[in-house]
Amino acid sequence: MSQSVVPDPNIAPDISRLVIEDAAPVDNLISEKQQRLLTEVLYSNDVFESRSFLVAANVGVFYAVRQPPLVPDVFLSLDVEVPQDWREKKNRTYFVWEFGKSPDVAIEIVSNKEGNELGSKLTNYARMGVIYYAVFDPLEQLGGNLLTVFELRANRYQEKSDAWFDEIGIGLTLWDGTFEGKRARWLRWCNRTGAIIPTGFERAEQERQRAEQAEARAGRLAERLRGLGIDPNAED
Repeated sequence: MSQSVVPDPNIAPDISRLVIEDAAPVDNLISEKQQRLLTEVLYSNDVFESRSFLVAANVGVFYAVRQPPLVPDVFLSLDVEVPQDWREKKNRTYFVWEFGKSPDVAIEIVSNKEGNELGSKLTNYARMGVIYYAVFDPLEQLGGNLLTVFELRANRYQEKSDAWFDEIGIGLTLWDGTFEGKRARWLRWCNRTGAIIPTGFERAEQERQRAEQAEARAGRLAERLRGLGIDPNAED
């Protein structure tokens, strides 16, 4: 597995002049919903068996002081701790030298033909040392696959035939369904079998359905007992 070069944390660079927040808006509703779907899910499930992680949308990732940040639509970084004090500038964005590593996954959601997702961004994420890079093209702007996934090998990206990220034990899959009232083809996190990882709402709905089914089974059993002349509510 390729690793990015991380500066000595004892020699922290001067970030006082770096612009880390420019208040740029999300480009469209599709991207906004898709980003939330990919971030909320991981915080609603113990996917990584209590390993610490950070998943974020539209947050700058600085890997060199003299280079502009990369701003993935979504990124995931495992085994990192988010600082509690967000008043400090160094804690409000993702400085590779502060977190000690590059993100493990970067995801770009294509909204137009100007983003260079398969050009300069491919080169830059490889330079940063991101292990897995995924490009989701829901509007088919690039004229190719809806989902293209790359893995970093010997400091260069090679396209994968699947979307399973073995190094971190999670994958991506395309899912036709409804999220927040919008039916579409969405990009979802999945487990090794390909089953989607549910949102908090989906988990609550599954629990509600299981409770209803259990109540219905109990009702049917009670009716059978009454048919046999047995009072199901009678105490022993």
